[in-house]
This record gives sequence, C-alpha cells and structure tokens, in this order.
Amino acid sequence: MERVVVIDFETTGLSPAQGDRATEIAAVIVHNGSVLDRYQSLMNAGVSIPSHIQNLTGISSAMVRAAPSAARVMREVFEFVGDLPLVAHNASFDSKFWDAELERLGLHRRQAFACSMLLSRRILPQAPSHKLEALAEFAGLPSKGRFHRALADAEMAASLLLRLEEELGRQFGVHDVSHALLRRIQKAPKQELRRILDELPERTPPTIMSAH
Repeated sequence: MERVVVIDFETTGLSPAQGDRATEIAAVIVHNGSVLDRYQSLMNAGVSIPSHIQNLTGISSAMVRAAPSAARVMREVFEFVGDLPLVAHNASFDSKFWDAELERLGLHRRQAFACSMLLSRRILPQAPSHKLEALAEFAGLPSKGRFHRALADAEMAASLLLRLEEELGRQFGVHDVSHALLRRIQKAPKQELRRILDELPERTPPTIMSAH
C-alpha cells in the first residue's frame, strides 16, 4: 500500500456545525505494513467538555486547558500530514472536524478520505459489528490502549486497515492496494465488489486453503 495517514479526533460532540470542537487528534503514517511516524496532541479550543464525553474519553476540561491551542495543533498536524492520502474509521465524522478546524485557520483539505468502517463492511461483512472496538476483537487485533483516545484509536484503525489489505489479497487476489482503490471499494455496491476486483489488471488468483 502507498503511504497514507490514519487520523482520529476526540471531540466535545458530534457536529462542528452545532458548535462542537476537537479536543485531541492523532495521525499515524502507515506504509508497507508498518507505522512510520505518529503525531498526537490534546488541543485547547476554549470550550468545556460535557461530563458524558469526559466519562467516555477520560479527557477532562482541565486537561485541555493545559494543552496547546487548537490553532497551533492543527497547523502542526496539517504540516505533518502534508499531501498524504487520509484514512479514518467513520471518516464522515473525522473529515467534518478536520475541515472545520482547518477552516478556522484559513486552511483547506488537500486530499480525500478513505473510510475503514465502510471498507470493513465490504471486506469483512461477516463481522457482528463494524464499530472499531468490535472489529478489533473480531479480527484479533492487538490492543493499542484505551479506546476513545485519539492515538489508540488511530493506531487500531491503522492495524485494521492493514488487516483489510491482507484480506483483499487473500479473498480477491488483490495485492497492489492504492488509496484510490480503497475509495472505489468503499463506494461499491456489495453485489458489485467481486466483479470490480476481478477486473483489476494487477490481480492474481486468491489464495486457496486446501483441506487436509
């Protein structure tokens, strides 16, 4: 797989359009099956964190008051990410906060998101749930720390992305996985997925496990 960045936000709520702000971000650069680099920081957006969010994430209002400003953190992570393609688990959520926090600085996203949740629905449809915690358990991924903290979730989503890449090779014989292909897969109707992947010129026959 080409080099990509998996990101995760923790926030005060579900929608920047309703005034919710980011409280923590992590970005994990992944290439050829390995994590190359990481960025993580709490950020102070000048807002209080609701009690139910504090209970979920363990991030308190006092912690973000002591953190660098949201403007400083977003400028740093914007430079860290550069033009690399982006991935997030439930990217419709993270992309909204990425765009909203950058817009406050007069900056704009330069690349598209792929979504590991949508991809898992196509590649691991048998999973009982496609939430990150459930997929990690289903796929037997190693623990990366407390869920609902940005770095742990970003690293877990990165591990999931690598597993999905392996499954594309095992199930469909697809070993040259680009970000563009991931975006094509996540948009594909379930009944069309195998036909789309079978038509790829770089495809090789999938691995067949023989019974003994």
